[in-house]
Amino acid sequence: MKITVSGKNGMVITDGLRTAVEKSLNKIGRFFTKDTEARVVLSVQKNSQIAEATIPFKGMLFRAEEVSNDMYVSIDSVAEKIERQIMKYKTKIKNSFANDSIRFDIPQEYIGENGEETKEFEVVKTKKFFIKPMSVEEAILQMNLLGHNFFVFTNSDTEDFSVVYKRKDGKYGLIEPTV
Repeated sequence: MKITVSGKNGMVITDGLRTAVEKSLNKIGRFFTKDTEARVVLSVQKNSQIAEATIPFKGMLFRAEEVSNDMYVSIDSVAEKIERQIMKYKTKIKNSFANDSIRFDIPQEYIGENGEETKEFEVVKTKKFFIKPMSVEEAILQMNLLGHNFFVFTNSDTEDFSVVYKRKDGKYGLIEPTV
C-alpha cells in the first residue's frame, strides 16, 4: 500500500510520525493491493491530536478519524477503525468486488457465536413523510426544531433532493446530488 502522510493547521510531520503511520496502516495493508493509495492527515486542535485516514479502493471509500491526547494513539486507533469497518462489512464488500476482491483473513472476534458472520443492515423501522420544497435555511431550522442531526428536503432553488446535517464543529453541511 502506498501511504501519503500530510499535516494540517501547521502540523509538521516528523520521521517518527511518518514511521508510526506506515507501521499502523501496513497492518491493514493485507486487505488491499500493493498499488492502493492511503492518505493520512494529522492535525492538532487545542489539546486534541487528530488522525484522519482515507483509503479509496475500487469505487469504495474507507475513512476513519480519531481524536485523542496522544498522536500515536490516534494513529493506531484510526487503523483499527478501518480494520473494523472492513471486517464488519466483509461479506458485502466481498460481493461488490467478486473476483477482484480484497483479501480477507477473518479474526475470530468478527465471527458470531454460531460460527457465522453477524448480519448487518437490518432495517428495524421505516418512516414516510411528505417532502415540501424549501430553502436550505428553512431546512436547517426544521432540522433544529425536530432535534435531528440531519434533514432530507427538496431544495427550492435546485428542485433536487438534498440533505442538511449538523457537523461535529457545530456548523452545518449540505449534501446535493450531482450529475
